[in-house]
Amino acid sequence: MPQNSGATGVTAEEIRTRVRELAAAHDPATTDHVEFLGHRFDAGLAWVHFPVGCGGLGAPRALQQVAEQELAAAGAKPANVYRNPIGLGMGAPTVAVHGTEEQRSRLLRPLWTGEEVWCQLFSEPGAGSDLAGLATRAVRDGDDWIVNGQKVWTSFAHKARWAMLLARTDPDLPKHQGLTYFFLDMSLPGVEVRPLRQATGQAEFNEVFLTDVRIPDSMRADEVGKGWTVSNTTLMNERVAIGGGASPREGGVISPVAALWRSRPEVRTPALHDQVMKAWVEAEVARLANARIGQQLAAGKPGPEGSAAKISFARINQETTRLWLELSGEDGLTYDDWTMRRVDLGGSDGGRSAGYYYLRAKGNSIEGGTTEILRGVIADRVLELPREPRTDTKLPWKEIPR
Repeated sequence: MPQNSGATGVTAEEIRTRVRELAAAHDPATTDHVEFLGHRFDAGLAWVHFPVGCGGLGAPRALQQVAEQELAAAGAKPANVYRNPIGLGMGAPTVAVHGTEEQRSRLLRPLWTGEEVWCQLFSEPGAGSDLAGLATRAVRDGDDWIVNGQKVWTSFAHKARWAMLLARTDPDLPKHQGLTYFFLDMSLPGVEVRPLRQATGQAEFNEVFLTDVRIPDSMRADEVGKGWTVSNTTLMNERVAIGGGASPREGGVISPVAALWRSRPEVRTPALHDQVMKAWVEAEVARLANARIGQQLAAGKPGPEGSAAKISFARINQETTRLWLELSGEDGLTYDDWTMRRVDLGGSDGGRSAGYYYLRAKGNSIEGGTTEILRGVIADRVLELPREPRTDTKLPWKEIPR
């Protein structure tokens, strides 16, 4: 994370003072929420560990909690993560680390306030789990790059103004080396978004077609050919965002399961008792592990622990929603929410039926990196096990069979 040398040594008391000054100048009770978030960004209180001028103070990341507590005490509402989850969880840290001064100045403030929504253009029909094998091409043309290709499983593309785009700029290099990362304006000519309907009836995802899209070189992140390095910043933050969020005890899908168990004594059998207890314990272990990951994040950037959290989240969600369905009895077999809906921004899926969550949880082991791929990450980077033999990492990408 780039730091501003003049902002080092920021203390907790300085953070509290800044919050008090912000609240005095812009009363959270009477100031429009988006406007207040903008003032908060300008005061360096969006992400205190970001550089000065980028919504931060160059302070230790651990001081973010101080800012949040003081802002809550002043009556300020937090940023709505449901409004721009990909931007806040993945876009902001990527822009902050790999963006130019001009890019950070242009992109971060409206990202933070939710005025400009972000999406992620990584996966492709022929390169899902093998992200480095992607085929979307970006060809240099003067001060622009002309991009052609197709992306898939893109959440919020139908709402997004900006996208994190990974494209191939040199097919003569091995697949990991010939990639470049761009910040794509989704309103540019040649960008087409189509909905993808899921088993739930929702159209939460999209496929995106890029036809002769001209991206200015000024919107390239980092150096040409450094796309894989930049994408890893995005992916590490994505896995933490999906699986590493903090929650209260009995938060998430274990909450309705526990409530059903307590309210329906007629379904209590010894076998189900063991399953409910196992699910509750695993949810609590995951919650405490995520709290530890939060502590590690306060000391630096996310590491492979986020992959473990994401695997755990997917497995627990799938097992617990199955249990929820079983405890619901006949009610769990009914599902009439098949009308295709586009996902809106600003809210969560709270209040849906057990059937919805059961179906939706099937995607948890695919999105944000498949469980199989993440197990490989853990084996390699955490356990330091021997890598599986591969023959495609040193060949030029254009020579790899597809």
